[in-house]
Amino acid sequence: QVQLVESGGGLVQPGGSLRLSCAASGDFLNIKRLGWYRQAPGKQRELVAVFNDGDTTDYADAVKGRFTISRDTHETKVYLQMSSLKPEDTAIYYCNGWIAPVGMTVKTYWGQGTQVTVSS
Repeated sequence: QVQLVESGGGLVQPGGSLRLSCAASGDFLNIKRLGWYRQAPGKQRELVAVFNDGDTTDYADAVKGRFTISRDTHETKVYLQMSSLKPEDTAIYYCNGWIAPVGMTVKTYWGQGTQVTVSS
């Protein structure tokens, strides 16, 4: 059973920083894509930042220059360093991965989500 588990959300004041973590676990052969999405109340889920297959990264325009995605050497953990946070960054942040379980084709997996609230 492949799982993505996030941690690191919380309440922070505007201008503050938070670091989110996501770890992939289970029996899988490789991870094609691993990154972060977010969903604010009343809005659709949107891409925040992602490592693509081939090691390129993509960022949403709204977070460029403020958020940085990184990963560990085994490429099974991904992090999102969020700086200069704004109230509009408030959302549930979800880890997303395109992962190939052993003996299966690539599937999309989602973490359970972690709440980030930016408020004074």
